[in-house]
Amino acid sequence: MASSFYTSTDNEWFEPTSHTRGPWDENACHAGPPTALLARAVEHLLPAQRLTRLSVNLIRPIPFEKIRIEATIERQGRTVSTTRAILFNEEGKPMVTAAGMHLTPTEPQDLPTQHLDVESPDSAIEGLFPITQTLHGKPAFNGDGVSVRYPAGQDHLPGPTTAWLKTVPLLDTETPSPFQKICPLADCGNAFGRNADPSQVTFMNTDLTVVLHRDPIGDWLGTQSTGYWEPNGIGLADAQLFDSQGAVGRAMQTLVLKAR
Repeated sequence: MASSFYTSTDNEWFEPTSHTRGPWDENACHAGPPTALLARAVEHLLPAQRLTRLSVNLIRPIPFEKIRIEATIERQGRTVSTTRAILFNEEGKPMVTAAGMHLTPTEPQDLPTQHLDVESPDSAIEGLFPITQTLHGKPAFNGDGVSVRYPAGQDHLPGPTTAWLKTVPLLDTETPSPFQKICPLADCGNAFGRNADPSQVTFMNTDLTVVLHRDPIGDWLGTQSTGYWEPNGIGLADAQLFDSQGAVGRAMQTLVLKAR
């Protein structure tokens, strides 16, 4: 079994492992690991600044094949910089676009803030990923690529859900940054916060926005996810992201809903 989401021999082309395959189409990827690759690409452009927000538009399904990413600096400032990245398939067709915002950290300041009280992942109980089956029967993201634990009173059933997740690394040759590490989890809000199972309603996300006000710490990272579904077929998955010390940021996904 592969030990990472992607492998690469030249640091230009990235090949997905079975952990990256999505649950619905054997030829498409779950969006979380490719989002982590996009974060990696823009972080490398501005190592002195901190990637704070990444907005990803999923303009086409991400193919389960080799992909490459082109990243550029749009504006470089003393305090705020912006970047863009494009994910291409093997034929050179753009599949995903992303926009990054990078901020320059200051020296530590004594500032008032808000705290999110969380239970330790050590006290949570191992459980199932919300999407327990695939439509193709092949190994996928919801299999060995991710482990899930639930605090007391939580489970994998529909409704607002709090859970801890730990995933395999992005690449087998390096340690992912904190932002990269949380991206696969950030793209799971529509699954954990779903209001019905996919046998009743499909809830495909068309984008993903991740905002982190501090770097998450540790291997087990948390999500508190809620789905807001409207009769017009448009929805929002809203997830509070946290680690064992408290809140780290937020993830949002715009959903296309279709009753079966």
